[in-house]
Amino acid sequence: MIADDTFQRFVFDELNIRGEWVRLSESFQQATQETDYPPAIKALLGQTIAASVLLTGTLKFAGSLSIHARGEGPVSLLMAEATDRRTFRGIAKWLADAGAAIDSSDALAQLLGDAQLAITINPVAGTRYQGVVPLERDSLDACLAHYFELSEQLDTYLLLVADSVNCYGLMLQKLPGHDVEDDQDAWNRIVQLAKTLSIEEFKSNDNETLLTRLFHEEHVISFAKEVVKFECSCSRARSLASIKNLGSDDALRLLEQEATISVDCQFCCKHYEFDRDDITTLFELGSRH
Repeated sequence: MIADDTFQRFVFDELNIRGEWVRLSESFQQATQETDYPPAIKALLGQTIAASVLLTGTLKFAGSLSIHARGEGPVSLLMAEATDRRTFRGIAKWLADAGAAIDSSDALAQLLGDAQLAITINPVAGTRYQGVVPLERDSLDACLAHYFELSEQLDTYLLLVADSVNCYGLMLQKLPGHDVEDDQDAWNRIVQLAKTLSIEEFKSNDNETLLTRLFHEEHVISFAKEVVKFECSCSRARSLASIKNLGSDDALRLLEQEATISVDCQFCCKHYEFDRDDITTLFELGSRH
């Protein structure tokens, strides 16, 4: 049985290689149900979400990892964030007159235009880190693999697939600490086998079947599947904090125009409203600390 909405690690026991699977279905639909995405943009967002979940598997601490881009192309914003707790959220924005013309075969740089794709790691305790992903490859998976080669000196292979309902991901990575000819030969062999995986095979077979089909001559150990969920981190308190950043003068000026200040979450479309009493209390509390 295919277990959707899961993340799973595996390792080649006799080789210096690890891997991860991610499969998202209902959680992906929940994350995108409030926005009428054009098919190609929804697929790109799905790939980005799958990638963010896969990349959290590289974290060795509690925290979150986001993939983020603001561009001048047809897709003006692309963002996915996942946590070590296997939760995620994501969003994409596009030019209204370009949505129907965007095709899933378009290169990533063509979709984003003049943009920087960034990976940001936010530990719960520790220093925030951000790395820039060069848009020097045609697809998101190829760009991310190139990023690992440049920044971490780790050979990495990613396969990201998404449509309007599901998104899938496979990541293989050569473990650090070894650099011998036999390791490289094994890596090349495993990657070439992984490249034979078709999209239809990915969709119609469970992880165990795929491992057997692809790597039947290798000793592979699979770890327990972990449930992945869509979860937005927005809250009334965070919305109030964003208003506090405006300052009391600007907040009170907004209240002169409307009876309340409204804050809408871009990720889950949740709506928060704050009246004059809320704003007064907010800044009174702030002045006491």
